[in-house]
Amino acid sequence: MVLDVVGSNPTSRPKNKGIRVRLWWVAIAMAVAGAAQDPAEPPLTTSQKWDHFKEETATPFTLGAGAFNAIISQATRSTPLYGRTWSAYPKRFGASVGDIVSQNFFGDFMLASALHEDPRYFRMGPTHKLWPRVGHAIGHAIITRTDSGSTTFNWSNVVGTGMSAGLSNAYYPAASQTALAAGSNWGTSVAGSGLANLMPEFWPDFKGWMKRRFSKH
Repeated sequence: MVLDVVGSNPTSRPKNKGIRVRLWWVAIAMAVAGAAQDPAEPPLTTSQKWDHFKEETATPFTLGAGAFNAIISQATRSTPLYGRTWSAYPKRFGASVGDIVSQNFFGDFMLASALHEDPRYFRMGPTHKLWPRVGHAIGHAIITRTDSGSTTFNWSNVVGTGMSAGLSNAYYPAASQTALAAGSNWGTSVAGSGLANLMPEFWPDFKGWMKRRFSKH
């Protein structure tokens, strides 16, 4: 029934587009907030995972990403459907920040602690070839390191984003509380988190290139 309603609604495409844009920036916020780690780093304790969650969430970029997501959602009149007037913008902003916080909490603290998974991104670095690094960054969405140093399926990220998508139904308006919307949020969030890992993987390379280029002048 939900599929029939969404499919027959002429605004269904903008709604889906809004979901994809919003969750891409949620993933970017997580990736930028936490720096890539050296693989030699020791595992985090539960209290350190809590500190990691706080440090990656309590940043100006979280508010910036929330504001950007809300502007896109408002301009395209997409999910979450709080209304068409700009008085709905504060609600969209609050929902966007709530998405970021809940996804970080579930994935990077609660489940990472319970399942003994390391929530940090471990960079391969420039000693490796390009495509293996790209695959490593994107694959981190579903493959991660355990506290013991072995590799495992990234349950904390995959399940945590699903829990965040489900929780969004508690504060999204009724028009956006659909199984289709929650499923889309989940899938695109997992995919976006993988793509966002490209930033901490390659950003240090770009900064180094810029420094070398402009230090010559």
